[in-house]
Amino acid sequence: MRDDPVLSVRGATAALGARPVLRGVDLDVGRGEVVALLGANGSGKSTTVRAVIGQVPLTGGTIELFGTERKRFRDWARVGYVPQRTTAASGVPATIREVVSSGRLSRRRFGWATRADKAAVERAVDLVGLADRAGDSVAALSGGQHQRVLIARALASEPELLIMDEPMAGVDLASQEVLASTLRAQVAGGTSVLLVLHELGPLEPLIDRAVVLRDGCVVHDGPPPEALGQHALPGHDHVHPHAAGEPLRTGLLT
Repeated sequence: MRDDPVLSVRGATAALGARPVLRGVDLDVGRGEVVALLGANGSGKSTTVRAVIGQVPLTGGTIELFGTERKRFRDWARVGYVPQRTTAASGVPATIREVVSSGRLSRRRFGWATRADKAAVERAVDLVGLADRAGDSVAALSGGQHQRVLIARALASEPELLIMDEPMAGVDLASQEVLASTLRAQVAGGTSVLLVLHELGPLEPLIDRAVVLRDGCVVHDGPPPEALGQHALPGHDHVHPHAAGEPLRTGLLT
């Protein structure tokens, strides 16, 4: 599967101001694969995905999307992106359907919505469990419902690669279950997924592989770390400071 990746990151380095944030990150996402990007706060997870979509410039290394170098890649309809901790409306009055429809713009050829565009929007709204509220203002939604709208907006373009930055952050349990179900449906349809997560949570059964970052470096690329309660969370590293070497530890997310 990884022989023909939809996303390939090689030796990626990046800095915020004078501070190095990525220090040679290698990352692949194969066709139909679900990869979790894990690590403590400040480890470089969000910077990695923002570099993939072009929001953060690389100081070194390469990124390829569907076999094309990112700076030459133009077919962004194939990539869906759900940003971290934002609101669906961004201060502009809009309905759920209107916000989700904006995710379809990259697929339009002549500027107006076709029957296929409208069907894709309705399908995306239904997938996230908001079909009965499609005409409601996003200003009236809860945080979890806002996140559902953002995910529906990304799904409206019918992406082959879906990138999600902390999709479960600050989301209520009911919305977490809806989001997990939505993602399950996308994966079943062959979508490749890169997820930035603080912990695996309800998405754990869907994860094929985990890439763990620490201080901008990949320290693990393989099976997801086992759920070990608080000891698997960032900041819980119980390797003795004088231990020889640095074996793979239970606190993979630290």
